[in-house]
Amino acid sequence: METATLGGGCFWCLEAVFEEVAGVTRVVPGYAGGHLPNPTYAQVCTQETGHAEVVQLTFDPGVVSYRELLEIFFAVHDPTTKDRQGADVGPQYRSIILYHSPAQRTVAEAVIREQERFWGRPIVTELVPFEVFYPAEAYHQGYFRRNPEQPYCRYVIAPKLAKFRRQFAQYLSNKGGKTA
Repeated sequence: METATLGGGCFWCLEAVFEEVAGVTRVVPGYAGGHLPNPTYAQVCTQETGHAEVVQLTFDPGVVSYRELLEIFFAVHDPTTKDRQGADVGPQYRSIILYHSPAQRTVAEAVIREQERFWGRPIVTELVPFEVFYPAEAYHQGYFRRNPEQPYCRYVIAPKLAKFRRQFAQYLSNKGGKTA
């Protein structure tokens, strides 16, 4: 098993997508890339902790590769907007890849170059070494599954999830609903 840590806007969106990927055995929303130990959601929202909302994935590279996870990641968020995804604005919503090994860094650099050609605009995704991950509060875990009718879920997450299902049907798990 390997670990990937990715941020691309609200962690609820990424969690909902990656929970459905075959080979991903665990998805945990949380915070990374900042300087304050054990931040809370309220602290991260002040934009003073330096943290991004991220998901930490545990995955089986024999089923889904790190490259494939990054291709999904880039398809479900806009990596060309700095500190913003749709109406979610602030550095906590930045696009970020926190690599866990030199091999992950090499793969991420290659995928970023490919994505710049695809998007036709500069990719602003930060690529930084992983240092520490702090799981988000319990009410953030499995948020979409528990609150599918909440307006943010219906109008922001559900369309991203539908796009993922259409575009990446070959990666769908039959299990669904995997989390910490």
